[in-house]
Amino acid sequence: MIPPRLVLATANPGKVAELRVLVAEWGGVEALQLAAFPGVVLPEEHGATYAENAVAKAIAVAAACQLPALGDDSGLEVAALGGAPGVHSARYAGPAADDGARIAKLLGALRARPDAERGARFRCVVALAWPDGRVATAEGECAGAIASAPSGTGGFGYDPVFVADELGETLAAATPADKGRISHRARAVRALGARLRRS
Repeated sequence: MIPPRLVLATANPGKVAELRVLVAEWGGVEALQLAAFPGVVLPEEHGATYAENAVAKAIAVAAACQLPALGDDSGLEVAALGGAPGVHSARYAGPAADDGARIAKLLGALRARPDAERGARFRCVVALAWPDGRVATAEGECAGAIASAPSGTGGFGYDPVFVADELGETLAAATPADKGRISHRARAVRALGARLRRS
């Protein structure tokens, strides 16, 4: 069942903006920002998988706020790097690094790789937890490749260097509508909405 209200279990402004638009597709859901609950702290991401991290965040926020909470975890997986940075995407260049530093490290790791060896995918798992401990999850992914240089001014994270197969341009160069149509996060949230409607 889709709840009438939920809390977004993230402090990332980019994720907040995308999740609010996507949750609105469920119809009539009020998505509250974590900032509306002072003192609520997200747990550290110690999970070995996206699902573990997403569920941990959703459960912690649902318990603290006594409302259903939507957590997500996502990452970029580059085939030539053995799936790295993967679940460590946000900490790829160190815990204090910004998006620019993470992108620079990624491009450096792929500098000698030809286009044929730059395949990658974004993966996302979303988890909706209720205060009583129930949890529902869903996953989405977006296939593409890593560009040789950043392009575009939209999005966040690795979007400036991820060329989505379905768009032929980076997610940062895509319109919000196009990104929202094919992104890993969009697919995960839509899959979760469909699952909740069936329950």
